[in-house]
Amino acid sequence: MLALTGSGSPLRGPLALFFLLAAPAAAIAAALRGLDPFGRALVSVAGAVALDMLVAQGLLAVHRWSVSGGLLAVTAFSSLVLLLVLVRRQRGRTARRQGS
Repeated sequence: MLALTGSGSPLRGPLALFFLLAAPAAAIAAALRGLDPFGRALVSVAGAVALDMLVAQGLLAVHRWSVSGGLLAVTAFSSLVLLLVLVRRQRGRTARRQGS
């Protein structure tokens, strides 16, 4: 919220960087529940870095680079992945209940 509101707080930069790594990493980790914990952490952090670079490259390619645009794109992707994981898990639970 600090980066989107344009706050002059000294915590704005570090918290934005933390969010850019933590949000996609958490979404990817939720989707990879079959891996062991170390493998899941490694893959989710690598995926978060790759996603951040793809978002930055895409915004630079269309000449629309902005911090808020990057944060919103990463937020949208992370929210979409988490939503898909929740839908998949709910669908799995209802299928198990109907089958028994």
